[in-house]
Amino acid sequence: MLFLHHRAPHGSVVAQEGLDAVLAAAAFDQNVTVAYLDDGVFQLVHGQDTSSIGIKNFTPAIRALAHYGVGQLLVEQESLSARGLARQDLVDATIETDETAARGPQVPLIRLVTRAELSALMEAQDVVLSF
Repeated sequence: MLFLHHRAPHGSVVAQEGLDAVLAAAAFDQNVTVAYLDDGVFQLVHGQDTSSIGIKNFTPAIRALAHYGVGQLLVEQESLSARGLARQDLVDATIETDETAARGPQVPLIRLVTRAELSALMEAQDVVLSF
């Protein structure tokens, strides 16, 4: 099951609903892959302060995805570049598995992919949900 997040994090409830859907699917042991593209890459930008717009900042929940069995968050490189962003602008989250705990360094939760790689992944999926 592939979840595509292509909407900005604020201005509508779509991004929050997408994250809730990912958490629900992962909680029920679904094989979940999450990808961020277009304005959805803004959902992963670190240091967001939503206090002035009166909504909850859900970025901390993104770090919790690894605890629900989500192994990686895929981010389309072309979308980052088109918006003047780079990997270092995104949240810093890692995965600790039994293997990584034994050998030390943790695995980054975020992995950059090209548009072609993401397209191939979409073709291989049985279910694609877009938010």
